Amino acid sequence: MKIIKFKPNIKYKYQRKVLIKNLELKIFIGIHNFEKKKKQKVRFNLEIITDPNINPSKKDISTILNYETIVNKIKLLVKKKHHDLLEELAENIFDVIFKFRLVKKVKIKIEKLEIIKETESVGINVSKTRL
Repeated sequence: MKIIKFKPNIKYKYQRKVLIKNLELKIFIGIHNFEKKKKQKVRFNLEIITDPNINPSKKDISTILNYETIVNKIKLLVKKKHHDLLEELAENIFDVIFKFRLVKKVKIKIEKLEIIKETESVGINVSKTRL
């Protein structure tokens, strides 16, 4: 009798995410005149899904998405210009993040924290996927 050993065919499906949680910045945002004159506190939460087929390597930094770089790019973006709408700001953030070839999907939550006194925050949740 011949014994045949089967190797288990184990495959994995990865999903890698870069998280930026509760980034709070004072920025110019809004369509009202008073919003154009005074900065508002805004909170950003991002979930960035990267290509699972590229293995992270400390020898090749282009294989990872650096969260510090993303935070600095958001800071620069909001410092450079006034955004009338949260939706416009979200699209500009998408443009910045999708320049990185690793990025497959981005979820953004942006909240104004002080605009309506009776609320903790008001804002938007938007996601965008590279096809």
